Amino acid sequence: MLEKLKTRARHLKTEANALYLAARDPRTPWYAKLMVAGVAAYALSPIDLIPDFIPVLGYLDDLILVPAGIALALRLIPAPILSECRAQAESATQRPGSRVAAALIFGMWLVLACACLIWAYEHYHA
Repeated sequence: MLEKLKTRARHLKTEANALYLAARDPRTPWYAKLMVAGVAAYALSPIDLIPDFIPVLGYLDDLILVPAGIALALRLIPAPILSECRAQAESATQRPGSRVAAALIFGMWLVLACACLIWAYEHYHA
């Protein structure tokens, strides 16, 4: 089951990347670009139709509206453009990650952790 979830998450990441690429493609119709922008804005917006603090219903709009918007956006993009963008997105996810970028991010986290430890030590032992 965990492997199935990982595969599904990878597929979702590829589809999101394909949507991004399709929205930037000049051959994509304006209404499809508008739909992609609307779905992205809603997904990233702190304002929801149903506030998240309402039990169960709060997350229901995210679980229904965002995937439905993605499905609609995928249908609005012409098939040749979408298949080309999916191929680009697939090749981008198969590339190995940058070791330099990983080292930089790890270094930033390490510096942040050290700064927090120093602050905590000085704060509580002063």
